[in-house]
Amino acid sequence: MSHQTGIQASASVKDIFVGARNGQYRLLKIVIDNEQLIVGSSRRPVGSWEKDYDAFVLPLLEDKQPCYILYRLDSQNAQGYEWIFIAWSPDHSPVRQKMLYAATRATLKKEFGGGHIKDEVFGTVQDDVSLNGYKKYLISQSSPAPLTAAEEELRQIKINEVQTDVGVDTKHQTLQGVAFPIAKEAIQALEKLKNKKLNYVQLQIDMKNETIILANTLHTELKDLPKRIPKDAARYHFFLYKHAHEGDYLESIVFIYSMPGYTCSIRERMLYSSCKSPLLEIVEGQLWMQIIRKIEIDNGDELTADFLYEEVHPKQHAHKQSFAKPKGPAGKRGIRRLIRGPAETETPSD
Repeated sequence: MSHQTGIQASASVKDIFVGARNGQYRLLKIVIDNEQLIVGSSRRPVGSWEKDYDAFVLPLLEDKQPCYILYRLDSQNAQGYEWIFIAWSPDHSPVRQKMLYAATRATLKKEFGGGHIKDEVFGTVQDDVSLNGYKKYLISQSSPAPLTAAEEELRQIKINEVQTDVGVDTKHQTLQGVAFPIAKEAIQALEKLKNKKLNYVQLQIDMKNETIILANTLHTELKDLPKRIPKDAARYHFFLYKHAHEGDYLESIVFIYSMPGYTCSIRERMLYSSCKSPLLEIVEGQLWMQIIRKIEIDNGDELTADFLYEEVHPKQHAHKQSFAKPKGPAGKRGIRRLIRGPAETETPSD
C-alpha cells in the first residue's frame, strides 16, 4: 500500500531521481534515515550494465541492514532508461527494519516512477540479487524450458516446491487443509500480478487431477469484476484494486473466494474450502505477495465499487452504535411498540 509508513523522499532526493532517470547514474542505494528516504550511495556507469553489476551492487549489501537499490540497465522504454528495483532484506536484520522497508517499498517506487522499473527483485542472500541470480530470475519469468536441478533448487527457496510435478502424488495434508499442487502457468500469472504486469488472475481446481490451475487473466476493470464471477462454480480470484484513499493513489491486491452456494457439488465445496488457506500461505509466504484484504462472496453482484472500498478501508467504530441503549418512544407513535413482551405474539404492523 502506498505511503503506508508516511516516509517519503526529500526534495533533494527527487532531484537526484530526475538525473538518474536521464542516465546520469548506474546505481542508487536508497536507505531510510530519520524517517526519510535518502541516497546512501551512488555510482556512475563505467562499462556495460552487466560488467558494472556485481562490482557495483554486491559491495553495498550489508548483512544486517535492509536497503533498496535502483540499478540502471542500458535498455530504454517509452519513458526513458529501464531500471531494476532490488529490495534487499537479509535474514539477520531486525524484524522492525524488515517491516519498515517492506511497507515503504511502494512509496519509493512511486517517487522514482514505476514506469521506469522493468524488474523487481527481492533478496535475502547475495546469490538472490547477484548478476547470476538476476539472470536466473529472468529465466524463471519466461520459463521457456524446464529448469536444471540447480536452478530448481534456487527456485524452491521462493516458492516452496510449488512448481514440482503437478500430479495427484504431490498433494499433502496441512493443519489448515489440503495443499494441492499449483500449476506452473498459475504461479507465473501470480508473479506477473505481483509485479503489476497483470491486474486479474482467476484460479480453479482441476477436480480430476486435484491440481490448482490457471483459469483466467483477462484485463479487468472494477466495473467488469462481477462478470468474472461464475454463477455455477467456485473460483479463487486475485484482483489489483486501483483506487484513491485519503488523497493517495493506491494499488492493492484483493483476494476473493467465490462460492455460489448449493449449485456446486459437496465435493467441490469441500475441496475449495480446504485448499484456500494452503493456497494463501504459498502466495503470501513464498511468492511474497501482499494481499490487503480477503473476501468471501457467493454472488458477483456483491462486488460494487462501494462494497470493495468499504472492505479494504472499513470505517472505524462502524458498529459502536449497536451497543447503545435503544431510545424509548417519542411523541405520538400510534399503536407501534419497539419492544414486545416475551409472551406476546407477533402481529403485522401494516
